[in-house]
Amino acid sequence: MSQKPRFIEVCAGAGGLSTGLVRAGFIPVLLNDVNKDCCRTLGANHPGVEIRCCAIDSLDLTPHRGRIDLLAGGVPCQPFSQAGRRRGLEDKRGNPFLVFIEMINGLQPRSFLIENVRGLLTLEKGKVFEDLMRRVDPRYRIWHEILNAADHGVPQKRERVFIVGIRDGDAFAFPEPSVPRPCLRDALRDVPASDGATYPEEKKRLFAMIPQGGCWVNLPVETQRAYMKKSFESGGGKRGILHRLSMDRPSLTLLCSPSQKQTERCHPIEDRPLTVREYARIQTFDDSYEFVGSTSSKYRQIGNAVPVELARRVGLCLAEALA
Repeated sequence: MSQKPRFIEVCAGAGGLSTGLVRAGFIPVLLNDVNKDCCRTLGANHPGVEIRCCAIDSLDLTPHRGRIDLLAGGVPCQPFSQAGRRRGLEDKRGNPFLVFIEMINGLQPRSFLIENVRGLLTLEKGKVFEDLMRRVDPRYRIWHEILNAADHGVPQKRERVFIVGIRDGDAFAFPEPSVPRPCLRDALRDVPASDGATYPEEKKRLFAMIPQGGCWVNLPVETQRAYMKKSFESGGGKRGILHRLSMDRPSLTLLCSPSQKQTERCHPIEDRPLTVREYARIQTFDDSYEFVGSTSSKYRQIGNAVPVELARRVGLCLAEALA
């Protein structure tokens, strides 16, 4: 390919995937999301790129038919009950995944890339995934793999499925895992100050008793019983509760908030949640990347994003296959 490959991303969120693709040499033509804060974030970081803020089924991409090299998206897939699966797979209304497949077949990009939760592969013992892929134009050869971000330069354990399709393609390989895995010590060095959630004084007192990598089970037994209540009597589990991260390991998966009780992400050393910029560092965004919205919106945007470095590595593999 003599020119850099051009791409459109739908359901782009805060732009983790698109930023990684740009780093891999792709040129963004259009970025889309339904969330206004996400669209403002995309506009702030991709000046000159067309941003469409609307639902995917309201997006008309007809002018781009046959003119793009890649259609990408972190497209949500609605789970189907057994009774409703056939009806759900016949009705694209309210199902962005079906709309995305329709876009592939209509736009005929040279390739497509989908990022999704790993559970997509096992819905109804894999039948949903098979049904969805069967709807893609048969000229596309399709590869899929579950990738853990920690194996690809990201200081975070985060497993997602990546699906690649190449029209009339004959070769593609996902990136190989790299060692050693980066740890939080690498990511949390000299992080710029930023806004962030806070803990009440009682929770700070509890976290002061928990070592790096520990959680509620490291508290004195009576304190465990008082905090966990019925969960303590039933045997506990739930190691995300009062969880303190470790400087010497990758982070657990970042979610939409670092301070929700079931999935807390406490700073390894300080008795507080991770800040917005620490969240962004762990997702491998540059410190200059601007997130627009309230503090809770910024956490949600970052927590839902594809890690930039993982996206870059997948993008490099795709660019090689398209060359």
